[in-house]
Amino acid sequence: MKKNRAFLKWAGGKYPLLDDIKRHLPKGECLVEPFVGAGSVFLNTDFSRYILADINSDLISLYNIVKMRTDEYVQAARELFVPETNCAEVYYQFREEFNKSQDPFRRAVLFLYLNRYGYNGLCRYNLRGEFNVPFGRYKKPYFPEAELYHFAEKAQNAFFYCESYADSMARADDASVVYCDPPYAPLSATANFTAYHTNSFTLEQQAHLAEIAEGLVERHIPVLISNHDTMLTREWYQRAKLHVVKVRRSISSNGGTRKRWTNCWLCTNQESFHPRKNNSQGEADETVFDCPLNSVG
Repeated sequence: MKKNRAFLKWAGGKYPLLDDIKRHLPKGECLVEPFVGAGSVFLNTDFSRYILADINSDLISLYNIVKMRTDEYVQAARELFVPETNCAEVYYQFREEFNKSQDPFRRAVLFLYLNRYGYNGLCRYNLRGEFNVPFGRYKKPYFPEAELYHFAEKAQNAFFYCESYADSMARADDASVVYCDPPYAPLSATANFTAYHTNSFTLEQQAHLAEIAEGLVERHIPVLISNHDTMLTREWYQRAKLHVVKVRRSISSNGGTRKRWTNCWLCTNQESFHPRKNNSQGEADETVFDCPLNSVG
């Protein structure tokens, strides 16, 4: 079956893991995603309805505009994907305009340009809430017109919310399946992941996510969670069943970037899930943990 790509480039996107995620994703009528990101799981599943959330207000505003004003949006965004805009001077002008603009539609148009022309498709903000990704210097950035229309069509069965993971998970009902892909816990105390927005995801929030998932499981609502495989995350999800897969990651070293295969695991528990708090920051090898829990990242 053909996989559908998201119209955004996105760090930590789940496109490479779709087969494994879908294999372990329980069935249901509604998929709830508290950390929707670029939406690869949403775009490649077939639920009757979707509840998709993220704390990034620019992202959710963009999705609602693409859903409701598709043709107008595609036309406006296409105008920015021309050779004349593919230079650092124009990029930084558009970035400044984005940071100053109060118009949701214009911000949504600029967001796609910045995503495709910015470095490595990153979405990053400084502490003042300003988008600060540098120019990417790509030869010819791709305009994702087909992907935009596919997203808009599928989004007619989706509701998008800018809210916390706790609020969006509270929307799950007996017909729901929940998939959580939070910012991953650091592999070590010094390897904290770059924040996608001004609010970083703390270890306390990681533990809180596990607690909320346990509450859903007690109501017989299946949950799938993705995260790094560390001693700490294993302690939180110690009752889960793990399914190990290989993931290829870009590793920065001495100013360069190289590809490296790391372990990724999907953990499932159909019966019971009892996460336990632990304040230690145990470390593990460079392993990625993806845990689909039907009782639970």
